[in-house]
Order: sequence, then structure tokens, then C-alpha cells
Amino acid sequence: MNGVRVTVGVLIALLLAAPAAAADSESLFSVGVGWFDEGAIDPGVGFFDASDDREEAVDFRLEYRFGTSLIPAIEPYAAVRPWIGGEATSDGALYGVGGILVDVPLGPFVFTPSFGAGLYSNGSGKDLGSPVEFRTQLEFGYEFENKSRFSVSYSHISNAGISDTNPGANMLSAYYHLPASWLFGSLD
Repeated sequence: MNGVRVTVGVLIALLLAAPAAAADSESLFSVGVGWFDEGAIDPGVGFFDASDDREEAVDFRLEYRFGTSLIPAIEPYAAVRPWIGGEATSDGALYGVGGILVDVPLGPFVFTPSFGAGLYSNGSGKDLGSPVEFRTQLEFGYEFENKSRFSVSYSHISNAGISDTNPGANMLSAYYHLPASWLFGSLD
């Protein structure tokens, strides 16, 4: 239970610290759909290693990506930003997660590696061994002139060995990111 408290405390501290940083961009509201515990692409190495015991499902995602950069000195080369989100699968699994991402602009394209931690409930889906799970993700997308984006991602969720059971799950997903001002108006 201490691991859960520490994870939640770190996420809250990161999110509270974010508004104090200087460089701002448009916040994004993200909607995604994907293939949970997919087996078509499985590198089987490092933090993308998952068990061969697959319990595939459809993965639905909602995320909020803050426009505030945590390290404004490295812009325009990259922007380190906090994000929060939730996932649900067609098997009833739920995952509340938050973390840090790095947007790396490459002309109209954006490469976005990210890391997060959160709480997972398997529903009738795959048991990942612990309520505390970590997500690593590599994402590549195209940013339109109106600042919306379409991207594809490959991610992995596991408990990083904090439990005796750690099968992990890989996901292949597609996202559409909308500027938050489109939905919520100007938040200034």
C-alpha cells in the first residue's frame, strides 16, 4: 500500500508543480483506441517484454496533456509536459494513469516518448499482478496547421517487478489530439 501512496503523491506533486513552469503551449485533449495485449508486434526485450499468455481486448483512452513545459530552456527542440488519463478495455479493465511526456517536433511530425504510473483494476481481463502499474510509450504523429494531431503509439504496461506476478501487456493504439480550447474555450 505504501507503493500506491508514493505513486499517487509523486503524480500529484508533478501536476501541482506544472503551472509554475514558464513556457506554455496549447493543452491537448486526447482520445485513443487500440489493441490491448496485442501479439503482432512484440519485441520481447527490455521494458516491452510481455508474457506469451495473451488476453486481447479493445483499449479505449482519454488523456489530458498539459500545455505547460516543465523545462522551458530546451524548447523549441523538445517540450517536457505532464499528462493524466484513463484507459478502459472491452474486458472491463480500468487504468488511471499520469506521468511525463516529451514532445519532440520534427517539422510537421511529433515524436513523443512518455512514462506514467497509475492504478489498474483488471475487471474480467488480464491480471497484471499488482494494482500499481507503469506505462511506457513511444508515439509518432502528424500535427495539422490547426494544432490538432493524429498519432500512432506502441506502449507497455507492467508492474516493473514489484509483484511476483508481472506478465505485462503491450498495446498498439491510434490517437486524435484536439486542442483543449476547442472543447473548453480559452482557460486563461
